[in-house]
Amino acid sequence: MANPISGFSKFTKSEKIDWIITNYFLGDFRVRDRLSQYWSTDKELQRLHDEFIENTITNFYLPLGVAPNFKINDKLYAIPMAIEESSVVAAASKSAKYWLERGGFKATVLSTKKDGQVHFLYKGDRSKLKRFFKSAKEELINDCAPITRNMVKRGGGIIQLELIDKTSELDDYYQLHATFDTRDAMGANFINSCLEQFAKSLINRIDNHKDFTDTEKDIQIIMSILSNYVPECLVRAEVSCPVEELTGFDVVNGMDFAKKFIQAIQIAEVEPYRAVTHNKGIMNGIDAVVLATGNDFRAVEAGIHAYAARNGQYSSLSHATVEDGIFRFWMEVPMALGTIGGLTRLHPLVRFALELLGNPSADKLMEIVAVTGLAQNFAAISSLITIGIQQGHMKMHLMNILNEFKATDYEKNYMVEHFKTQTVTHGAVADALDKIRR
Repeated sequence: MANPISGFSKFTKSEKIDWIITNYFLGDFRVRDRLSQYWSTDKELQRLHDEFIENTITNFYLPLGVAPNFKINDKLYAIPMAIEESSVVAAASKSAKYWLERGGFKATVLSTKKDGQVHFLYKGDRSKLKRFFKSAKEELINDCAPITRNMVKRGGGIIQLELIDKTSELDDYYQLHATFDTRDAMGANFINSCLEQFAKSLINRIDNHKDFTDTEKDIQIIMSILSNYVPECLVRAEVSCPVEELTGFDVVNGMDFAKKFIQAIQIAEVEPYRAVTHNKGIMNGIDAVVLATGNDFRAVEAGIHAYAARNGQYSSLSHATVEDGIFRFWMEVPMALGTIGGLTRLHPLVRFALELLGNPSADKLMEIVAVTGLAQNFAAISSLITIGIQQGHMKMHLMNILNEFKATDYEKNYMVEHFKTQTVTHGAVADALDKIRR
């Protein structure tokens, strides 16, 4: 067992690797070769990657794929997707081509507001605090002017500031709840800087206010932080077509398919066990584009899943109907994305991904990401209610299994042909390989 270590962050990369090998790999220095094979030969590029996070020892690669044929609001896109899961890019591409022939996807940004809060404790007279806030609100906002100046020039800034009384839920607990427009930036640093300034101004102005007693001036700031729940930063993605056009995609009868598709959605609307997996499929598409474009997929995940539970039970994000002979499939999801700041100017592949998309604004990127999630969901539901999820997924997974067994090019070609008519399982691939090798 390794002993605790002090000063690890001060080690060079080589020293960090030596320590890991000595303490966790029994001194097997072949481990260094496994790590170094993923270093870039471009020293400047490698230095850039090393400085993205702390204690770096190597680069962790994910495949970057492209899903073509996405028609969104009458514009054609090839969408970059960074993901490790087999069949995700293929499913998105298949769905994109299917809807390309039926008018494409429509997407609309419904709102772009983001929120943050100063959480604090106040033990004094609540009416006095409310009167103070009403009179000092504009001053609190003006105190942030040095921070907001450039954002205001771009058309963004602080939209609203409210005092929220939460004492019925937690003793002495209040919030300053702020709403922001951060334009094409995701805006985390901007929002957090404003919130910390609100906290300082709140304390200073109350401390110098004659109406508050010394006890009441003892406000305790707990924390100042943005929220990744952004229900007012919302985008809608949708597709529609006459029911009789719902053929292909392993579909024979459009109305039968539509009825079964809607029933599958309704199950996810009422059954949380199904809804989680249903929405995970949507996130396969969303996360892959969010990651490829250098955005925070953990924040997007957290906000979207919270939104899925906003009515008290976790439920489907997507919905479907047939009305007047028209099949409609749509979803509305919250997401805070940026196309400037963060990794967007630093990571070469993030820059490539954004250029591939035509250097979109944050609003356009929201639309593209939401559409990819909807396309992924359509492909998954369509497979589930027709041929089943495993047939397509496992055929895509076949290459991973063959690589695990170190199959030669000849063996791969043979096995791909063989499993066009056979069910792919790990055991079946192992047995088939063993036969041709013997």
